[in-house]
Amino acid sequence: MTRAVVFAYHNVGVRCLSVLLAHGIEVALVVTHQDNPGETIWFDSVAELAAQHGLPCITPDDPNDTAVIARIAALSPDFIFSFYYRLMLKPALLNLPRLGAYNMHGSLLPKYRGRVPVNWAVLRGERETGASLHRMLEKPDAGAVVAQQAVPILPDDTALVVFRKVTVAAEMALDNILPGLIHGTAEEIPQDLTQGSYFGGRKAEDGRIDWRQSAQAIHNLVRAVAPPYPGAFCDIAGSPLRVLATLHPTGEIGKCGRPAFWVHQDKLVAECGDGKLLRLLAVEFEGRQLSAAEWLAKFGTAPVFPDSQADPSNISPISLP
Repeated sequence: MTRAVVFAYHNVGVRCLSVLLAHGIEVALVVTHQDNPGETIWFDSVAELAAQHGLPCITPDDPNDTAVIARIAALSPDFIFSFYYRLMLKPALLNLPRLGAYNMHGSLLPKYRGRVPVNWAVLRGERETGASLHRMLEKPDAGAVVAQQAVPILPDDTALVVFRKVTVAAEMALDNILPGLIHGTAEEIPQDLTQGSYFGGRKAEDGRIDWRQSAQAIHNLVRAVAPPYPGAFCDIAGSPLRVLATLHPTGEIGKCGRPAFWVHQDKLVAECGDGKLLRLLAVEFEGRQLSAAEWLAKFGTAPVFPDSQADPSNISPISLP
């Protein structure tokens, strides 16, 4: 029986571990994370899945600790798999398995190597992404690819919607290639790293909207950081406005000649830096969601300007995506 040690977290971790079990892989050890109490946990638990199947499970702070390495070495695994595990595995671990160490990454490598690839793909307006299973090297997300599955990104898809698609893509890619990995017949395709870039992690502050940007760029930001992520935001009338959902712009032109909000044909809209209107489907002001009617009751019919650009003298031109 093929034996594996699995490093896993999040929904991709749950679904890919499920694939291994469905194929009869002996999972000798599951390594996962303790949930961070300061993080909104909206995803499934690898630890719970391991417990359901009676699999030994550990949550070390450092997976590269000598005691962890010794424990895994004693298991003599054929494979090490990493499925959305958040820490880097060093060569002392990667060199242990007889048949190799493989990672599932949430993009079509070599594109979007690094952190939060789904969010970056949505933010940059991509129309396609996917999942890639690749051999792990010390350099992250750089090893040869053995399986990929693409999924579409539709114009109003949020990062959460796309992440759910990528989770299924990861499951499909692993399910299809696993027999080939076990029998040593899976083709490995080296990456041309010049065809993609590394991307870093994102902070909540990165969701601040610069309304001088184009309507399309702002729409992409909103859907890239929409809940359960922290959300896009700005300040108006001295208070925070969270923009939770928008509809992709149609090209309709605004009336103010600069960034502003108002109710247009019973719908809340924003004029963006390129003069185009962006429909705001859901906004939250001072911690409470406002409908278009509630916006009118609070702000009236006159345009409302973002605080940072309320004074036209503060507006400086920028390059628009």
